[in-house]
Amino acid sequence: MADRGVDFSGIPKELRDHLAELELELSEGDITQKGYEKKRARLLAPFLPQITSVDLPLPDVQQQSSSGPTSGEPSPASSDRSPASPEASGPSSSSGGRRNRSGGARDDRYRSDIHTEAVQAALAKHKEEKMALPMPTKRRSAFVQSPVDNCTPPDTSSASEDEGSLRRQATLSAALAQSLQSPDYWINRSVQSSSTSSSASSTLSHGENKTQTQPQPHVPPDVTSYTPERGSRVDSRVDLPPNAMTRGMPRGQSRTSMLDTTADGVPVNSRVSTKIQQLLNTLKRPKRQALSEFFLDDSEEIVEVPQPDPNTPRPEGRQIIPVKGEPLGVVSNWPPALQAALARWGATQAKSPALTALDVTGKPLYTLTYGKLWSRSLKLAYTLLNKLGTKNEPVLRPGDRVALVYPNSDPAMFWVAFYGCLLAEVIPVPIEVPLSRQDAGSLQIGFLLGSCGVGLALTSEICLKGLPKTPQGEIMQFKGWPRMKWVVTDTKYLTKPSKDWQFEKINTKIRIIMLYKASKEGTVMGVAVSKIALLTHCQALTQACNYCEGETLVNVLDCKKDMGLWHGVLTSVMNRIHTITVPYAVMKACPMSWVQRVHIHKARVALVKCRDLHWAMMAHRDQRDTNLSSIRMLIVADGANPWSVSSCDAFLNVFQSHGLKPEVICPCASSPEALTVAIRRPGARGAALPARAILSMGGLSHGVIRVNTEDKNSALTVQDVGHVMPGALMCIVKPDGPPQLCKTDEIGEIVLNSRAGGTMYYGLPGVTKNTFEVIPVNQAGAPLGEILFTRTGLLGFVGPGSLVFVVGKNEGLLTVSGRRHNADDLVATALAVEPVKTVYRGRIAVFSVTVFYDERIVIVAEQRPDASEEDSFQWMSRVLQAIDSIHQVGLYCLALVPANTLPKTPLGGIHISETKQNFLEGNLHPCNILLCPHTCVTNLPKPRQKQPVGVGPASIMVGNLVAGKRMAQAAGRELGVLEEEGLVRKTDPDHVLYVLLNGVAVCTATCSQLHKRAEKITSALMERGGLNTGDNVVLLYPPGIDLIAAFYGCLYAGVIPVTVRPPHPQNLAATLPTVRMIIDVSKAACILTTQPLMRILRSREAAASVNVKTWPTIIDTDDLPRRRPPQLYKPPTAEMLAYLDFSVSTTGMLTGVKMSHSAVSTLCRSIKLQCELYSSRQIAICLDPYCGLGFVQWCLSSVYSGHQSILIPPMELELSLPLWLSTLSQYKIRDTFCSYSVMELCTKGLGTQTDALKARGVNLSCVRSCVVIAEERPRLALTQSFSKLFKDLGLSPRAVSTAFGSRVNLAICLQGTAGPDPSTVYVDMKSLRHDRVRLVERGAPQSLSLMESGTILPGVRVIIVNPETRGPLGDSHLGEIWVQSPHSSSGYYTIYGEESLQADHFNTRLSFGEPHTLWARTGYLGFVKRTELLGSTGDRHDALFVVGQLDETLELRGLRYHPIDIETSVSRAHRSIAESAVFTWTNLLVVVAELAGSEQEALDLVPLVTNVVLEEHHLIVGVVVVVDPGVIPINSRGEKQRMHLRDSFLADQLDPIYVAYNM
Repeated sequence: MADRGVDFSGIPKELRDHLAELELELSEGDITQKGYEKKRARLLAPFLPQITSVDLPLPDVQQQSSSGPTSGEPSPASSDRSPASPEASGPSSSSGGRRNRSGGARDDRYRSDIHTEAVQAALAKHKEEKMALPMPTKRRSAFVQSPVDNCTPPDTSSASEDEGSLRRQATLSAALAQSLQSPDYWINRSVQSSSTSSSASSTLSHGENKTQTQPQPHVPPDVTSYTPERGSRVDSRVDLPPNAMTRGMPRGQSRTSMLDTTADGVPVNSRVSTKIQQLLNTLKRPKRQALSEFFLDDSEEIVEVPQPDPNTPRPEGRQIIPVKGEPLGVVSNWPPALQAALARWGATQAKSPALTALDVTGKPLYTLTYGKLWSRSLKLAYTLLNKLGTKNEPVLRPGDRVALVYPNSDPAMFWVAFYGCLLAEVIPVPIEVPLSRQDAGSLQIGFLLGSCGVGLALTSEICLKGLPKTPQGEIMQFKGWPRMKWVVTDTKYLTKPSKDWQFEKINTKIRIIMLYKASKEGTVMGVAVSKIALLTHCQALTQACNYCEGETLVNVLDCKKDMGLWHGVLTSVMNRIHTITVPYAVMKACPMSWVQRVHIHKARVALVKCRDLHWAMMAHRDQRDTNLSSIRMLIVADGANPWSVSSCDAFLNVFQSHGLKPEVICPCASSPEALTVAIRRPGARGAALPARAILSMGGLSHGVIRVNTEDKNSALTVQDVGHVMPGALMCIVKPDGPPQLCKTDEIGEIVLNSRAGGTMYYGLPGVTKNTFEVIPVNQAGAPLGEILFTRTGLLGFVGPGSLVFVVGKNEGLLTVSGRRHNADDLVATALAVEPVKTVYRGRIAVFSVTVFYDERIVIVAEQRPDASEEDSFQWMSRVLQAIDSIHQVGLYCLALVPANTLPKTPLGGIHISETKQNFLEGNLHPCNILLCPHTCVTNLPKPRQKQPVGVGPASIMVGNLVAGKRMAQAAGRELGVLEEEGLVRKTDPDHVLYVLLNGVAVCTATCSQLHKRAEKITSALMERGGLNTGDNVVLLYPPGIDLIAAFYGCLYAGVIPVTVRPPHPQNLAATLPTVRMIIDVSKAACILTTQPLMRILRSREAAASVNVKTWPTIIDTDDLPRRRPPQLYKPPTAEMLAYLDFSVSTTGMLTGVKMSHSAVSTLCRSIKLQCELYSSRQIAICLDPYCGLGFVQWCLSSVYSGHQSILIPPMELELSLPLWLSTLSQYKIRDTFCSYSVMELCTKGLGTQTDALKARGVNLSCVRSCVVIAEERPRLALTQSFSKLFKDLGLSPRAVSTAFGSRVNLAICLQGTAGPDPSTVYVDMKSLRHDRVRLVERGAPQSLSLMESGTILPGVRVIIVNPETRGPLGDSHLGEIWVQSPHSSSGYYTIYGEESLQADHFNTRLSFGEPHTLWARTGYLGFVKRTELLGSTGDRHDALFVVGQLDETLELRGLRYHPIDIETSVSRAHRSIAESAVFTWTNLLVVVAELAGSEQEALDLVPLVTNVVLEEHHLIVGVVVVVDPGVIPINSRGEKQRMHLRDSFLADQLDPIYVAYNM
C-alpha cells in the first residue's frame, strides 16, 4: 500500500475528508480501483516519510517569449533593438529588470506579454499530464474539411470594429500557475495519465489497459422484425433485448450475467463506456461553491439569488464629482456650418488638395481638390432636388432621408455624396455595401432603412454594377430592405445648376441620421445628430487635437462612420486639411502603406486602429528608411479597449528608432450616441507619460477598482484615454438600474453632457429617453440637477488628474452569477493559450446566452484546416482551464467552426450577434464542440430528499391512508353472466369471419373453412409431432389466416400455441437469434410453419446465426393430410392454459404470460360488450398479430363475437401506404384498430396527399372509432395530427382514441361505443416529478397534456397504489396502476420457476385498505380523475390516465422523470432531429438523437439538446449521441426500446455520427 508508514493522526481534517469522499466514490462505482489508488497516493504523498517531493521550476516563459518568434508567426527583423517599452518599468517587470523585446516577434496586436506569460506559466505545469477529459467520438466521414490549398484562410486578424476584442493576451500567466497546481484543479486533470487518443478508431486506455479483453458476448438482437434495408424505420423494430433478459430470471443474473463487465461495471472492450467512466471520474463537484437555492413542491421553482459573499470587494470611496472638460473656445473665423466651410474653401482655396485616394497597390490614384469637391457637391445637390422627379412632384424634398452606399475604396464619391446631401438639406444615412442577399446584419439594416423612410440610395456606377442582381438584371431585393430606387452619382450623370439656383438656406436644427448602432442583441438603431451638434463636435475636435489649416492627415479608418467620418471627412474639411485615405483593401495588400504615406507626405496626424499598428509592425523590416518624426498626433481610435496598450507599446518599441515620439500616441474613446467622449492630447516633447493602472480582474468583475498587488496573473493593465472633450461634462453612473452616481473606486458607465452628441434614436422614443435623457441621482436618489446626460455604453472610471480610463463596453459585458466579465478579456486569455496552431487569432467570438436563469459564456473560433482533432480538443481543454483559473468563471460552450464560415462584418470582423443567432438556431455547423454544463451551471435546485407522506390541507384520513379528496380507484361496468359456449360460436358455417388484404390478393375464411383447416392441422400435429397434451408449439407464420387456423388447430389438439414473429429473410443475423431464444425459453416441442420459412430455418445463412441442428420438430402446414382427427380436445377446466403470449417490453424485458381459457373467454366478452360487436358488424384491423391485444383482436375476438374482421398486415402499408385508409372507405368500416407505427406512417407519408386521396374517393366519414392499441402513454400529439390531417377526408375529430394493456392484463382500457369521449387534462410537470398530480390550465408554463387511455373495460377494476409502501393513494397522487379482472394473465411462463416474482406481480395485496383482495401489478404509473362527463350508468365518469412505465422512469436528483417528456423536448430542439431517446447510465443522462439532415448539422444539436433539457427539465445532459435515422430500436407496437439502445451504445454498436461528452 502506498500509505504504509503514514501517521493518520497527523493528517489534517480536510485531507481526511478528501479520503472519505474517495472511499465513498469507490463504493458507489463512481471511480475505478486504479483511479482510486492513484488519487489516494497523490493525496498522501506529502505525508510519506520516504518520498521527498521535488518542486520543478517553472520554465522561463518570459525569456522564451523574447527570444524569437513563436507559433509559426512570420517574424519581422529583430535587429532594430529599441529602448524598453514604457510598460517595462511598471510593476510587471520587477523580476527581470528591463528587457528589450523584439518588436513583431509575435502577433502583438492581440497580446499583452504579461498576460501570455501568466497563461503559459500556468499551463506549463500541466504539460506532462495528459487530459483526463474524454474526447468526443466523431465518425470519420463527418466534416471532411477541404484541403488547405482549396481553402482561403480567413484574415489573420479581425478588422474594423471587432479587432479590438482580440488585442490582448498577456496579463495572466503566473496566475494560472498557482491555481492549476492544486490536484483538484478544474476537473481532476491528473486522475489518469491517459491520452485522449483520436476519436473513432482508438480506445481510450483510461488506466484499464491491463484488463484482459474477453470476447464480446453474443448479442441476440431483433426478435421479429421485418427489416428491409438499413436506415429505414422498420429496420429498428426490435422485440428482444440484446442480452435476453427474461421474466423469472433471478435478479442478480438478469442483465450483468449476460454481459461481461470489469470490476467497476464497465463492459469490456467498450470504448464508449470507458469514455463515460472517464467522464464520471472528471465530474467532481464544482470547485466553486454552488449557489444556495431551494425547490418548493407545488409552487414555482425558484433559483434563489445568491447571498452576498462577505469577502466580496465593495466600493469604499466617496461619491464621484462630475468632471468638466475645458471650455470650448470661440474662434471668430469658424464657419456657421460645414457646408459654409466647404463653400469658403471651394471659392478661396480651390486648388488646395482635400482628399488623396490610393489604388490597391498603395499608390496615389487621384487627388480631389476643394474646388472640385465644392462644384461636384453642388451639382449633386441640384440634381437631387431638381432632376429626379418633375417640377411639381420632386422625388426628394429637404429633410428626406437618403442611403449612401459606397465602398470603402471609393472615398471621393462618398465625400461628394455626403456634402451634396448637406447642401440639398437631405439627411444622409451612410451604410455598408450589401454583398449578397444574406449578408450578416442585412435584415437589421433593412429595418433601419424602412423605419427611417429611406426609399432612395445613392451609389457609384462601379458599385452598382457589383451589386447582386436578379436574372432579369434588376438589383436584387435584399432581405428585410424596403424597395429602393438607386441613383448613380458619377460626375457624368450630374447636372450643372442654373445660374439663378441657390441652395437652401442653412437650417442648423435639421437632424442628420448619419450613424447607426448595432446593439448587443443585433438590432440596429439610427442615431440622429443635429447639424449644430455636428458643427460643435468638429470645433471641439479641432480644439482638442489642435488642428491647423493646411495640415496633412492619414486616415486608415472607414470614412463612412465613427472616427473616420468625424476626423477624416468633417473636421478635416472644416480646417482645410489634406486627407490621405488608406482603404482596408490596400492595408491587406500592403500593411506598411499608411506608414509610407506618413513618411512621404510628412503627415502631421494619423488616424489608425490597433490592427493597423500591428500590421505595420509585422511588415516594418521591408522599410528601413521610414521616418515618422513628422507625426505630432497618432490617434488610436480603439484606444479605449483595455488591451490596446500592448499594441501601442509594441509599435512604439519598433518605430521609436524611426523618429516616432512616445508622447504623440493619443488613444481616444468614442460611442455612436455621444460621439467622441475623451481623447489624449498630444504631450510636449519630453513630458512625463501618463501612468498606467494595473487593476485586479477579480475586483473588476465585482465592479470595483482595486490595484493588483498580490496575484499578478489576474491583473489588467489599462491606459488612459486622456481628458474629457472641451465643453463637455462627464459623470460615472451605475450601468444597471437608476443612474446613480458611482463612488470614486467603482466601475460604472460613462455619461456625457455635451452639445456635440447625438440627440435621439430615430423612431424609438422609449429607448431614447433611457439613453439620451439621463439625469444622474445621488445615493439618496435626489437628481443632480436638470442637466440631461447621454449614456455612452462605455464602462470606466476617472483616475488621478481627471484622466478617463475605459475598461470595457456595455455590449461586450457578460454578467454571470452577478459578476461582470468583459468579452475582450476572455478573448485575450483564449489567445494567450499557446500554441495557437488550432485557430485563427482574429476570428474568435465571445457572447453569452441565457440558459436556466443565468448568462452562460460561449466562445466560437474558426479552426485552421490543418488542425488535427486531438490538437483542437487539447487547445479547447486548455482554454477552459485558463479562463476558469484567471477569470473564475466557467465556460458553457467552446465551439470551433471551419475556416471562413463565421458571418463577417463588411470590413472583415466577426458579426457577433449573427454568430450568436446561428448558435441558438442550430446554424453554426461547428466541426468541434465542448460543453461544460456540469462545471458552469451551479444554480440548479437542490436534489429532492424524499420525505414520508404527510397530511396536506386537502387530505382526509381513511384508516391508515393519507389520501387526497377521494380514493384513486375506478371500475368498468358489470360483465354479466358468461355464456357457456366454446370459442367457436354457433353461427352460419358460411359466414365470412376473416378477409385478409394481402397486397393485390384478397383471401377470405368462413367459419367452416377455418374449422376444417384447423382440424387438418390437428391431424398433422398428432401424426408427425408425437406431442403430449399441454406441450408448447411455436407458430411461425407471416400475418394471415394460416396463423389463425394453426392457433385453433393447436387448441383442438390440446397443445399450447406460442405465436412468434418469423425471422426476416434479408436480416437473419439480427432476427433469427430472437426466434431461437423464444423457442428455447418456451421449451417448444414442435414448430408449425410454412414451407418457405422451414427452408429458411434450415438454410446455410441461418446456420451462421444459430445451431440449426437442434431445432425441435418442424412441421410445415402447406401440405396437410385430408383426414380429420378422431376427436377434438376439450379442456377439463376453464382454468387450463390456452396459449402463451411472449412479448418484449420497452425496457428490453422478454416476458411470456400464461392465458387460460377462462381469461380468454372473459376478455373476448368484455371487448364484445365494450365495442358492441355482433355478427353483422365489420371491423378493420391493422396490427401485428403476435402478442397482446393485437393478437386477441386478430385471432380470438372474431371467432368469439362472430363479427367480420378485415385483416391488413402492417407490412403491406410499406408497399401501399393508402391501403388501410382506402379499405376503411371502401368497406365503410365503423370501427378500426391500429398501432402507433401505422398511424405515424400514414401521418408522415400521406399527410401531404389528402387532396389526391379525396380525388380517388377516399371518405372516412363512416369511421366511428379508430382505436390505437398500445402499452404506453397515449401519444396525444400524434393522434391530434392524424385527426387534423385527415379531417378533410371526413374523419371525425372524436373518432381517434387509445387502448391500454400490459403484460399482466392484456386489455385494461378500450374506448367503446357507449362511454363518453376520452378527456384531456393538463398537469403540472414539476408536480409530476414529485409523484403529485396538479391540474393546470391549458398553455400554463411547464404543463403537460395527457389524454385518457380509453374507457375501463367491463369487469375490470383499477386502483392507484404507492409502489413502495403498497398503500392506496388519493386522486392527487401519481402511483402504480393495479388491476383486478377475471381476464388477467395467470402468471409468467418461466424456465426458472421463480415464484416470488409471480406472487409479486399477479397475486399481490394492498398493505392496508382491502388486504384480502388479490391484485395484479401493471408496472405502469398513472392516476385517476373524476370528470364531469357521465358514464353509461349515469354516474360521473372516472378517467384513467397512464403516464409511463415504472421500470423506465429515470430517478435523477431525487425526482422521477419520464423519458418521453425529455424526448419530446429534445425533438423540438432542432428541425433536423427526427427521433430521440434517453436513458441513464451511472447517474448520467444520455440523449440519443437521430439526425434527419446532413452530417454537417450533427454538432449543432449538442448545445441545443443540452439547453432545452436544462431549461425545461432542470437536468444536465451527460452525453449527447447523434446517430443516423432508424437507429433507435422500435418494437412491433411502435414503442422505443431504450434499454436495447442503451446496451448497443455501451457495446459501441451504434456507429454514431458524433458522441459529445459534456463536462
